[in-house]
Amino acid sequence: MSMLAGVGPVAGQAAPAQPAVVQEPPPRLRPTPPTRDPATPGFVQATDLPDGTVPPADRNGNFIVGPTHTAAPETVAIAAVPKGTVHEFTVTAAESTVYPTGIARDAGTFGVPDPANPARLEVPTSRPAPWTRKVTVFVPQQYVAGTPAPFIVGADGPDPMLFTTLENLIAQKRIPVMIGISIGNGGGDAQGSQRGLEYDTLSPRYAEFVEQDVLPQVEKRFNVRLTKDPEARATMGCSSGASAALSMAWYRTDLYHRVLSYSGTYVNQQWPWNPDTPQGAWGYHARIVPESPRKPLRIWMHVGDRDLYNPNIMRDDMHDWVVANERLAAVLAAKGYPYQFVFVKNAGHCDRAVKAQTLPQALEWLWREK
Repeated sequence: MSMLAGVGPVAGQAAPAQPAVVQEPPPRLRPTPPTRDPATPGFVQATDLPDGTVPPADRNGNFIVGPTHTAAPETVAIAAVPKGTVHEFTVTAAESTVYPTGIARDAGTFGVPDPANPARLEVPTSRPAPWTRKVTVFVPQQYVAGTPAPFIVGADGPDPMLFTTLENLIAQKRIPVMIGISIGNGGGDAQGSQRGLEYDTLSPRYAEFVEQDVLPQVEKRFNVRLTKDPEARATMGCSSGASAALSMAWYRTDLYHRVLSYSGTYVNQQWPWNPDTPQGAWGYHARIVPESPRKPLRIWMHVGDRDLYNPNIMRDDMHDWVVANERLAAVLAAKGYPYQFVFVKNAGHCDRAVKAQTLPQALEWLWREK
């Protein structure tokens, strides 16, 4: 051991410079979502329904629901109803023609806003990574093999509530005999993840993944025939899964005409940034829908009074879920779309109690004629 260990500098010799201590700025906390009042100036005018009721399935427009959320009986298995079958299989990146190589963001990391463009997020910690996902399929007992079946495709599967509700509504003849397909996401969330890439990108790519990589396997594995008629095909999802559902129909109207959206992420979350759609899904209500010819779409949508608000570091004024959904309802009305918008009191983001209360009515409304 050196005899000088622990001894200070030699007389007349300057002490070595110490590195400056850099104080890291405190983390910017995610704001607690405020509780919104549906009567806020600028929000759409809506019919305030009695507590515990949901909108009629034969009316379009804007409605206010809540604050009590009792599960609809159609979301629970009923003994006397004919039972369908639920199947499951796995899809991997190696099998995919559309997403043959996936991505993932390193654990514990997010992105950094571009100093020159706060609406653009850089994610240097996103890297190639393979994905694996489950696909769950509900086939009702009433389905006749070989006949072209209507169907609904849902994101972030599996979705047992959807399947039970389909089973009961089919038995009650409130919707057609249809197949339910619930597809798991590719992993992660938001910018730099496979889920974010698939769901938040404004393009036909995710619809083409479903069409090319999933639906043929459903038909082959379970001896079903899925209709090619876009009037008999629906998409659904919650959060970014809802924005994916809208994108599937918006960019591929030849494939889908019906969309069911819970807590839609119609905000600026697209990554990589695209100069053609620089606002991400916020652009749907800011520019895309208002500036486009009306499309043959029918859209049911929901938002909660405590839905998400500015939940990241961008602070770009394009991350308010309530405002985004209110704005989308307004532009759908202005363009003359058949839509139903449900603002729900006493509800958070993708609130399961709200889904259990409203899903049967939403599906029945969705499958009515335009």
